[in-house]
Amino acid sequence: MSNWKLFFTLIILHAHATQIFSQATVFSEYIGANFANVRFSDVPINPNIQFHFILSFAIDFTSGPSPKPTNGKFNVFWDAENLSPSQVLSIKRQHPNVKVALSIGGDSVNDKAVNFTAFSIDSWVSNAVSSLTSVIKQYHLDGIDIDYEHFHATPNIFAECIGRLVKSLKQNRVISFASIAPYDDGDVQRHYMALWRSYARVFDYVNFQFYAYDRGTTVGQFLSHFNAQLSNYQGGKVLVSFSTDSSGGLKPENGFFTACERLRSQRKLNGIFVWSADNSKANGFRHEREAQALLAKGQ
Repeated sequence: MSNWKLFFTLIILHAHATQIFSQATVFSEYIGANFANVRFSDVPINPNIQFHFILSFAIDFTSGPSPKPTNGKFNVFWDAENLSPSQVLSIKRQHPNVKVALSIGGDSVNDKAVNFTAFSIDSWVSNAVSSLTSVIKQYHLDGIDIDYEHFHATPNIFAECIGRLVKSLKQNRVISFASIAPYDDGDVQRHYMALWRSYARVFDYVNFQFYAYDRGTTVGQFLSHFNAQLSNYQGGKVLVSFSTDSSGGLKPENGFFTACERLRSQRKLNGIFVWSADNSKANGFRHEREAQALLAKGQ
Protein backbone atom coordinates (compact mmCIF):
# COMPACT_ATOMS: atom_id res chain seq x y z
CA MET A 1 0.00 0.00 0.00
CA SER A 2 1.35 3.43 -0.89
CA ASN A 3 1.99 6.06 1.75
CA TRP A 4 -0.87 8.18 0.42
CA LYS A 5 -3.32 5.27 0.55
CA LEU A 6 -2.20 4.42 4.05
CA PHE A 7 -2.59 8.07 5.08
CA PHE A 8 -6.18 8.33 3.82
CA THR A 9 -7.07 4.93 5.29
CA LEU A 10 -5.91 6.11 8.71
CA ILE A 11 -7.95 9.30 8.37
CA ILE A 12 -11.11 7.30 7.54
CA LEU A 13 -10.51 4.90 10.42
CA HIS A 14 -9.97 7.81 12.81
CA ALA A 15 -13.19 9.51 11.66
CA HIS A 16 -15.12 6.26 12.10
CA ALA A 17 -13.69 5.73 15.58
CA THR A 18 -14.53 9.32 16.53
CA GLN A 19 -18.13 8.86 15.39
CA ILE A 20 -18.51 5.66 17.42
CA PHE A 21 -16.91 7.34 20.43
CA SER A 22 -19.17 10.38 20.26
CA GLN A 23 -22.24 8.20 20.07
CA ALA A 24 -21.13 6.14 23.07
CA THR A 25 -20.49 8.98 25.55
CA VAL A 26 -22.73 11.92 26.31
CA PHE A 27 -22.64 14.73 28.84
CA SER A 28 -25.98 16.40 29.57
CA GLU A 29 -26.83 19.39 31.73
CA TYR A 30 -30.22 20.73 32.72
CA ILE A 31 -30.46 24.50 32.48
CA GLY A 32 -32.90 27.35 33.00
CA ALA A 33 -35.28 26.14 35.71
CA ASN A 34 -34.13 28.46 38.49
CA PHE A 35 -33.87 31.70 36.47
CA ALA A 36 -30.29 32.19 37.67
CA ASN A 37 -29.31 34.27 34.60
CA VAL A 38 -27.14 31.45 33.30
CA ARG A 39 -26.48 31.30 29.56
CA PHE A 40 -25.33 28.46 27.34
CA SER A 41 -22.06 30.33 26.78
CA ASP A 42 -21.32 30.31 30.53
CA VAL A 43 -21.00 26.53 30.58
CA PRO A 44 -17.65 24.92 29.63
CA ILE A 45 -17.98 22.56 26.64
CA ASN A 46 -15.43 19.86 25.87
CA PRO A 47 -15.24 19.44 22.07
CA ASN A 48 -14.39 15.73 22.28
CA ILE A 49 -17.73 14.47 23.60
CA GLN A 50 -21.41 14.70 22.77
CA PHE A 51 -22.89 17.58 24.79
CA HIS A 52 -26.61 18.02 25.45
CA PHE A 53 -28.21 21.03 27.07
CA ILE A 54 -31.69 20.25 28.44
CA LEU A 55 -33.98 23.26 28.83
CA SER A 56 -36.09 23.00 31.98
CA PHE A 57 -39.04 22.98 31.62
CA ALA A 58 -41.90 22.99 29.13
CA ILE A 59 -45.09 22.25 31.06
CA ASP A 60 -48.68 21.60 30.02
CA PHE A 61 -50.00 24.04 32.61
CA THR A 62 -51.28 27.58 32.37
CA SER A 63 -48.98 30.38 33.53
CA GLY A 64 -49.93 32.79 36.29
CA PRO A 65 -50.37 32.52 40.05
CA SER A 66 -52.77 29.54 39.91
CA PRO A 67 -51.46 27.20 37.18
CA LYS A 68 -53.81 24.53 35.89
CA PRO A 69 -53.38 21.52 33.56
CA THR A 70 -53.96 22.20 29.85
CA ASN A 71 -54.28 18.62 28.58
CA GLY A 72 -51.06 18.56 26.56
CA LYS A 73 -50.85 22.21 25.49
CA PHE A 74 -47.29 23.09 26.52
CA ASN A 75 -45.89 26.44 27.55
CA VAL A 76 -42.27 27.48 28.13
CA PHE A 77 -41.33 27.80 31.81
CA TRP A 78 -37.55 28.11 31.53
CA ASP A 79 -35.51 31.34 31.54
CA ALA A 80 -36.38 32.30 27.98
CA GLU A 81 -34.75 35.71 28.25
CA ASN A 82 -31.29 34.19 28.71
CA LEU A 83 -31.99 30.97 26.80
CA SER A 84 -33.72 32.22 23.67
CA PRO A 85 -34.03 30.73 20.16
CA SER A 86 -31.20 32.91 18.89
CA GLN A 87 -28.96 31.78 21.74
CA VAL A 88 -29.72 28.13 20.93
CA LEU A 89 -28.65 28.71 17.34
CA SER A 90 -25.53 30.57 18.46
CA ILE A 91 -24.24 27.88 20.83
CA LYS A 92 -24.86 25.14 18.26
CA ARG A 93 -22.99 27.08 15.58
CA GLN A 94 -20.05 27.71 17.91
CA HIS A 95 -19.92 24.08 19.09
CA PRO A 96 -20.82 21.41 16.48
CA ASN A 97 -20.90 18.73 19.22
CA VAL A 98 -23.76 20.48 21.04
CA LYS A 99 -27.41 19.54 20.83
CA VAL A 100 -30.25 21.14 22.78
CA ALA A 101 -33.37 19.44 24.11
CA LEU A 102 -36.32 20.48 26.22
CA SER A 103 -37.57 18.63 29.27
CA ILE A 104 -41.29 18.31 29.92
CA GLY A 105 -42.90 18.05 33.32
CA GLY A 106 -40.66 18.76 36.29
CA ASP A 107 -41.55 18.80 39.97
CA SER A 108 -43.55 21.98 40.45
CA VAL A 109 -44.62 25.32 39.02
CA ASN A 110 -45.31 28.26 41.33
CA ASP A 111 -45.06 25.81 44.26
CA LYS A 112 -47.79 23.62 42.78
CA ALA A 113 -46.99 20.01 41.90
CA VAL A 114 -46.89 19.32 38.16
CA ASN A 115 -49.22 16.34 37.95
CA PHE A 116 -49.37 14.52 34.65
CA THR A 117 -53.03 14.95 33.64
CA ALA A 118 -54.68 13.72 30.45
CA PHE A 119 -58.40 14.21 29.73
CA SER A 120 -58.06 11.37 27.21
CA ILE A 121 -55.10 9.68 25.53
CA ASP A 122 -56.00 10.83 22.02
CA SER A 123 -56.67 14.45 22.95
CA TRP A 124 -53.53 14.76 25.10
CA VAL A 125 -51.30 13.28 22.39
CA SER A 126 -52.81 15.49 19.69
CA ASN A 127 -52.34 18.65 21.76
CA ALA A 128 -48.84 17.67 22.89
CA VAL A 129 -47.58 16.83 19.41
CA SER A 130 -48.91 20.13 18.06
CA SER A 131 -47.74 22.42 20.86
CA LEU A 132 -44.32 20.79 21.36
CA THR A 133 -43.61 20.70 17.63
CA SER A 134 -44.18 24.45 17.61
CA VAL A 135 -41.86 25.08 20.58
CA ILE A 136 -39.15 22.71 19.29
CA LYS A 137 -39.10 24.38 15.87
CA GLN A 138 -39.22 27.88 17.34
CA TYR A 139 -36.21 27.13 19.56
CA HIS A 140 -34.28 25.03 17.00
CA LEU A 141 -34.19 22.04 19.36
CA ASP A 142 -33.01 18.48 18.78
CA GLY A 143 -34.54 16.32 21.49
CA ILE A 144 -36.97 15.80 24.32
CA ASP A 145 -36.62 14.64 27.92
CA ILE A 146 -39.50 13.27 30.01
CA ASP A 147 -39.39 14.39 33.64
CA TYR A 148 -42.89 14.09 35.09
CA GLU A 149 -42.68 13.29 38.80
CA HIS A 150 -46.34 13.40 39.88
CA PHE A 151 -49.31 11.72 38.27
CA HIS A 152 -53.08 12.04 37.97
CA ALA A 153 -53.17 9.13 35.52
CA THR A 154 -52.53 5.40 35.63
CA PRO A 155 -49.15 4.02 34.53
CA ASN A 156 -50.73 2.64 31.34
CA ILE A 157 -52.32 5.96 30.37
CA PHE A 158 -49.03 7.77 31.05
CA ALA A 159 -47.16 5.18 28.98
CA GLU A 160 -49.49 5.51 26.01
CA CYS A 161 -49.54 9.31 26.06
CA ILE A 162 -45.78 9.75 26.37
CA GLY A 163 -44.90 6.82 24.12
CA ARG A 164 -47.16 7.99 21.30
CA LEU A 165 -45.90 11.56 21.66
CA VAL A 166 -42.22 10.65 21.35
CA LYS A 167 -42.88 8.12 18.58
CA SER A 168 -44.74 10.77 16.59
CA LEU A 169 -42.06 13.44 17.10
CA LYS A 170 -39.39 11.01 15.90
CA GLN A 171 -41.39 9.75 12.94
CA ASN A 172 -42.05 13.35 11.89
CA ARG A 173 -38.30 14.12 12.26
CA VAL A 174 -39.06 16.86 14.76
CA ILE A 175 -36.50 15.38 17.20
CA SER A 176 -33.47 13.11 16.85
CA PHE A 177 -33.19 11.83 20.44
CA ALA A 178 -35.28 11.30 23.55
CA SER A 179 -34.69 10.48 27.20
CA ILE A 180 -36.61 9.73 30.37
CA ALA A 181 -35.66 10.98 33.84
CA PRO A 182 -37.09 8.67 36.51
CA TYR A 183 -35.90 8.25 40.09
CA ASP A 184 -36.25 5.63 42.81
CA ASP A 185 -39.77 6.25 44.05
CA GLY A 186 -42.45 3.57 43.89
CA ASP A 187 -45.08 5.57 42.02
CA VAL A 188 -42.53 7.18 39.69
CA GLN A 189 -40.97 3.82 38.84
CA ARG A 190 -44.36 2.22 38.17
CA HIS A 191 -45.16 4.89 35.59
CA TYR A 192 -41.76 4.94 33.87
CA MET A 193 -41.34 1.17 33.83
CA ALA A 194 -44.75 0.86 32.21
CA LEU A 195 -43.56 3.36 29.61
CA TRP A 196 -40.31 1.42 29.17
CA ARG A 197 -42.08 -1.91 28.71
CA SER A 198 -44.17 -0.56 25.84
CA TYR A 199 -41.94 2.10 24.24
CA ALA A 200 -38.30 1.47 25.20
CA ARG A 201 -37.37 1.47 21.50
CA VAL A 202 -38.13 5.19 21.07
CA PHE A 203 -35.84 6.33 23.91
CA ASP A 204 -32.10 6.83 23.55
CA TYR A 205 -31.13 7.57 27.16
CA VAL A 206 -32.29 6.98 30.72
CA ASN A 207 -31.31 10.07 32.73
CA PHE A 208 -31.77 8.38 36.08
CA GLN A 209 -31.82 10.81 39.00
CA PHE A 210 -29.25 9.12 41.22
CA TYR A 211 -29.09 12.33 43.30
CA ALA A 212 -32.57 11.47 44.62
CA TYR A 213 -31.00 8.75 46.77
CA ASP A 214 -30.00 9.54 50.36
CA ARG A 215 -27.26 11.99 51.18
CA GLY A 216 -24.14 10.15 52.21
CA THR A 217 -24.52 7.48 49.52
CA THR A 218 -21.23 5.55 49.29
CA VAL A 219 -19.42 4.45 46.14
CA GLY A 220 -20.50 0.85 46.74
CA GLN A 221 -24.13 1.83 47.26
CA PHE A 222 -24.05 4.01 44.16
CA LEU A 223 -22.77 1.13 42.01
CA SER A 224 -25.45 -1.13 43.47
CA HIS A 225 -28.13 1.45 42.63
CA PHE A 226 -26.75 1.76 39.10
CA ASN A 227 -26.88 -1.99 38.48
CA ALA A 228 -30.43 -2.12 39.84
CA GLN A 229 -31.54 0.50 37.33
CA LEU A 230 -29.73 -1.27 34.50
CA SER A 231 -31.95 -4.23 35.35
CA ASN A 232 -35.10 -2.10 35.52
CA TYR A 233 -34.40 -0.38 32.19
CA GLN A 234 -32.91 -3.30 30.31
CA GLY A 235 -31.27 -2.41 27.02
CA GLY A 236 -31.26 1.29 27.84
CA LYS A 237 -28.29 3.65 28.02
CA VAL A 238 -28.51 4.56 31.70
CA LEU A 239 -26.58 7.75 32.50
CA VAL A 240 -25.10 8.40 35.93
CA SER A 241 -25.80 11.73 37.58
CA PHE A 242 -24.98 14.17 40.34
CA SER A 243 -26.50 17.44 41.46
CA THR A 244 -24.81 20.71 42.32
CA ASP A 245 -27.62 21.81 44.63
CA SER A 246 -28.45 20.44 48.08
CA SER A 247 -29.93 17.17 46.78
CA GLY A 248 -28.59 13.81 47.92
CA GLY A 249 -26.84 10.94 46.19
CA LEU A 250 -23.10 10.57 45.67
CA LYS A 251 -21.41 13.96 45.33
CA PRO A 252 -18.23 14.59 43.32
CA GLU A 253 -16.29 15.40 46.49
CA ASN A 254 -17.39 12.09 48.04
CA GLY A 255 -16.40 9.65 45.29
CA PHE A 256 -18.72 10.16 42.31
CA PHE A 257 -15.85 10.15 39.83
CA THR A 258 -14.33 7.08 41.50
CA ALA A 259 -17.62 5.30 40.82
CA CYS A 260 -17.53 6.54 37.21
CA GLU A 261 -14.03 5.14 36.73
CA ARG A 262 -15.16 1.75 37.99
CA LEU A 263 -18.13 1.77 35.62
CA ARG A 264 -15.87 2.81 32.77
CA SER A 265 -13.54 -0.12 33.50
CA GLN A 266 -16.60 -2.37 33.16
CA ARG A 267 -17.66 -0.58 29.93
CA LYS A 268 -20.89 0.54 31.58
CA LEU A 269 -20.33 4.32 31.56
CA ASN A 270 -22.70 5.61 28.89
CA GLY A 271 -22.51 9.22 30.03
CA ILE A 272 -23.05 11.69 32.84
CA PHE A 273 -25.71 14.30 33.44
CA VAL A 274 -25.88 17.14 35.95
CA TRP A 275 -28.65 18.98 37.74
CA SER A 276 -28.08 21.82 37.07
CA ALA A 277 -26.21 24.66 35.37
CA ASP A 278 -28.27 27.17 37.36
CA ASN A 279 -26.66 25.91 40.58
CA SER A 280 -23.20 25.30 39.12
CA LYS A 281 -22.62 28.85 37.93
CA ALA A 282 -21.58 29.98 41.41
CA ASN A 283 -18.62 27.57 41.59
CA GLY A 284 -17.47 28.10 38.01
CA PHE A 285 -18.74 24.71 36.74
CA ARG A 286 -15.77 22.94 38.34
CA HIS A 287 -17.42 19.53 38.46
CA GLU A 288 -18.75 19.84 34.90
CA ARG A 289 -15.20 20.30 33.66
CA GLU A 290 -14.06 17.21 35.55
CA ALA A 291 -16.99 15.11 34.31
CA GLN A 292 -16.40 16.02 30.69
CA ALA A 293 -12.65 15.39 30.94
CA LEU A 294 -13.36 11.93 32.33
CA LEU A 295 -15.75 11.12 29.49
CA ALA A 296 -13.31 12.43 26.89
CA LYS A 297 -10.79 9.81 27.99
CA GLY A 298 -13.08 7.14 26.54
CA GLN A 299 -14.08 3.68 27.70
